[in-house]
Amino acid sequence: MSGILVDSNIILDVFLDDPNWAEWSESKLQKFSSMTKLFINSIVYSEVSIGFQKIEELEFSLNQGGFQMLEIPKEALFLAGKAFLTYRKNKGTKRSSLPDFYIGAQAAVLNMELLTRDPSRYRTYFPTVQLITPKMV
Repeated sequence: MSGILVDSNIILDVFLDDPNWAEWSESKLQKFSSMTKLFINSIVYSEVSIGFQKIEELEFSLNQGGFQMLEIPKEALFLAGKAFLTYRKNKGTKRSSLPDFYIGAQAAVLNMELLTRDPSRYRTYFPTVQLITPKMV
């Protein structure tokens, strides 16, 4: 599929004007939106919604940003469960990590690039996904 899946941390950087990351994230969104479609899924939608009081405000902001909603295919949901199981077997303890597995699995199944600032879990459990990340030192 043509386009880039965008992780919630990138969108929240811009919407919340993160002092450390807003500039980087906004520049990447601008760059890639001029070249291809930017997609989010229902998980990203839910995570981003925390910054808004009304759904209409969220919808307006996402539309202004050019984000398109992409349904998570069953194959990705299945893969997310299997990757999460592997994570737990490897002594993973973060309780809220399952959303990252949905996002990574969708990118893997649809063969999409993923724009994120949090590459470690994606690299480990979805090695086929091409990540767009800041250079971590």
